[in-house]
Amino acid sequence: MSTKSRRFMAVDILLLVLAILPLVAVMVLKILTAPPAEGISITGAQVYFTLDTPIQPLPITEAQVNSVAVIITIFFLCLYLTHGISATPVTKRQLITEWIVEKCRNMVKENMGDYFSGFAPFIAAIMGLSALSSLLSLLGLFPPTSDLNIVAGWSILVFSLITYYKFKAGPVHYLKSYAEPVPFLAPMNIISEIATPVSMAFRHYGNILSGSIISVLIAAALGGLSQIVLGWLPGILGEFPFLRIGIPAVLSLYFDIFSSLLQAFIFATLTMMYISGGFPQSEFEARRARRQAKKVAKIQASKEKLKNRS
Repeated sequence: MSTKSRRFMAVDILLLVLAILPLVAVMVLKILTAPPAEGISITGAQVYFTLDTPIQPLPITEAQVNSVAVIITIFFLCLYLTHGISATPVTKRQLITEWIVEKCRNMVKENMGDYFSGFAPFIAAIMGLSALSSLLSLLGLFPPTSDLNIVAGWSILVFSLITYYKFKAGPVHYLKSYAEPVPFLAPMNIISEIATPVSMAFRHYGNILSGSIISVLIAAALGGLSQIVLGWLPGILGEFPFLRIGIPAVLSLYFDIFSSLLQAFIFATLTMMYISGGFPQSEFEARRARRQAKKVAKIQASKEKLKNRS
């Protein structure tokens, strides 16, 4: 093996270690700081410490720390997938990377149109962050998507983008849109506008949290049922929850994996639909054409003045 190949492999290993290290760190942190509990318990995100701020105390919770760990992991995974990329694909890693990029671009193009083709990295980031955050439950960690504050932050960001693109046709057109199709529906349109980020946040948060709660409740019920049915076995055999072997793992395929990936896809799809649906492209093109015509007329008028002076 050449020195170049060894160096390339060493960088690969380093990137993978740096991608895994944040998840290992939050697992160790959870083990060291988790309060003792008997049996199965359902709790929110653990508060690690609180910062004093001028407005109000800011708690640093398990959800925030795990979310940062997920972001760092995704960052180094992206560096790993794009390490050694070339014009002509020669590795399976690059083929997988190009497949992911192509799928994201096609999805954005189909749902948002050519004008929003640059949104592919943003939509891919939303899906990756949401999916990996929810899948943390497989590692015994608190999924950030089970905290309403985290998902509400994503929804506010999306709502800001929706409002920004609605303003592309001008503030007058934006305000007039609340009076459509008839003016007396303006209050309902305003409520509908505010409800957009609220519904996005609660839909994502509710589905992930409910899946976690159902899994815990089923595991607890199977443990109790195991003691009732098999409690007559002698010694430690009667205390061992045999019925909790296998069944929760099968349910986890849906609640922890399929549902997590599905909710990430739904959140990304709603983001694309709301942003592209709120963008008045025809009015924006007409406004841009009017501005361009005014600019050309102004230039021509300036040329005419210079010509008359000369």
